[in-house]
Amino acid sequence: MDRATIDVDRPMMIGIIGRSGAGKSTLLRMLNRLTDHSSGAIRFEGREITALRGAEKRAWQAECAMIFQQFNLVPRMDVVSNVLHGTLNRRSTFATLFNLYPAQDIHRAIDILDRLGIAEHAPKRAEALSGGQQQRVAIARALMQDPKIILADEPIASLDPMNAQVVMDALRRIHEEDGRMVIANLHTLDTARRYCDRVIGMRDGRIVFDGTPRQLTTGAARDIYGADAGFSEAATSTSIESLSPVQIAEIREAEAQA
Repeated sequence: MDRATIDVDRPMMIGIIGRSGAGKSTLLRMLNRLTDHSSGAIRFEGREITALRGAEKRAWQAECAMIFQQFNLVPRMDVVSNVLHGTLNRRSTFATLFNLYPAQDIHRAIDILDRLGIAEHAPKRAEALSGGQQQRVAIARALMQDPKIILADEPIASLDPMNAQVVMDALRRIHEEDGRMVIANLHTLDTARRYCDRVIGMRDGRIVFDGTPRQLTTGAARDIYGADAGFSEAATSTSIESLSPVQIAEIREAEAQA
């Protein structure tokens, strides 16, 4: 990161775009304190986040939940137990060791899964689910933390367009219904424009664009990606409309069998 400054005065859904190596993941990891900063400061609601240590740092990481591209679930563990892992920060070592959960936490986990449309998969192993379903389990696990901020690092990069839409719809709904801030690293411009209130473009560790989706023109995108006049957005589109009817049918069949 190089002199990157971002001010956010209210909960919103923010998309961060840029080519690989631009610093998008590093920014999110610094916000969550998974990566330490070398200079500067991170402040949230009057707190100096970069100064937190020990229990205070862990408490912040519960308030600032992370969702990853590769889901980070326990494959052989059932779905509801994976979701309940979102409570680990507030459980005792004994309870964690013996996998003991209060009934109210179990009910809440199932309610969250129901909200995301996958409650029927609660007893299944996580590895039995499709990629889109697994990412919704990861979102449910984050919601179990009851965070103020959700950081999503390329949450749809490994998903087909239909599942990408379902996941992004869920994140947008969480922002709107819960009033939570969502910051997502995204690899496609159409997704950033469709779902985000604000878009931040990064290049070589610096912020080179900060504006509304309407301001994210093709010209601005060329500057963000360091591309020439031949730059085409169509090649990176995740729009479901870009799929053929056969492709859509195949994806739906695979989802139903998962």
